[in-house]
Amino acid sequence: MKSFIVENSQRVDTMLSKHFPSYSRSYFQHLIQHGGVICNGKRVKNHTIPKVGDEITLFFTHVPTIQLKPQNIPLKVLFEDQYLISINKPPGIVVHPAPGHVENTCVNALLHHCRLPILKDVRPGIVHRLDRYTSGVLIVAKTLEVYHKLIAAFSMRKIHKEYLAITVGNPGNQVVDLPIGRHPTKRKKMSITSSGKEAITRIMTLKSKNNFSLVRVVPITGRMHQIRTHLKYLNTPILGDVVYGPRKLNHKLKVGRQLLHAQQITFMHPVLEKRMRIFAPILEDFQEWSNKLGLNSVSVKEDID
Repeated sequence: MKSFIVENSQRVDTMLSKHFPSYSRSYFQHLIQHGGVICNGKRVKNHTIPKVGDEITLFFTHVPTIQLKPQNIPLKVLFEDQYLISINKPPGIVVHPAPGHVENTCVNALLHHCRLPILKDVRPGIVHRLDRYTSGVLIVAKTLEVYHKLIAAFSMRKIHKEYLAITVGNPGNQVVDLPIGRHPTKRKKMSITSSGKEAITRIMTLKSKNNFSLVRVVPITGRMHQIRTHLKYLNTPILGDVVYGPRKLNHKLKVGRQLLHAQQITFMHPVLEKRMRIFAPILEDFQEWSNKLGLNSVSVKEDID
């Protein structure tokens, strides 16, 4: 057990990860969820903002034990230096180990390829995630210092991400500003709800044909399933999405996965302080569907800014 007095008012999970830098924010979110963080004698939530002078008490516990095993899984490395590495994640592989997926993850592959910072959970170096069936650019920290700097950059919206998606229907060009929270009855899904968190997505349709569209999507915020939820709300879901998409059409066309690809990411290098733009070429399955639906276009290539 450890206690301290709050000196700077901010979200409690963020505060704890800064106060105890050898633990990740996700660890404290786990601790909070299981009642291990107390403020003035009461349990808190992740979004609780304690006041200056409040007393925080922590009861450290172990997360469910999962062995981090390096595995020789091929990686498509887009960029690497001594501070960070970026890969083009294939669809079907999860980013980090979790109950039910303890092996064959990006983390297992990265541990075989390079050293990652030691954290007291199963997400060493992981500063952002992609859904299991989303492909594209993923950046991973190789030192603890870079890990915390990238986490801070994401929280301050200083990292710019762009996605490509193939949708059913044409969402046009618009900015969607609708809050997202857990679905009231289906807890593994997200939905538009007034009690949710701010979620902003910029959408640009690049090409449309026969009720299918190739769209560029820029998430301004970073909510869970944000792009998929917003496009579902517009009645233009992502083709192949088994959770938010058109199940009958997915089955009829035999689409293997949600056609969503994290195409590029732009940020300031946390140590070298130079602007980085990392581009992930679309994968073969995405290109095949783009061609098959008549959406093949110069817009899926790197020469578009």
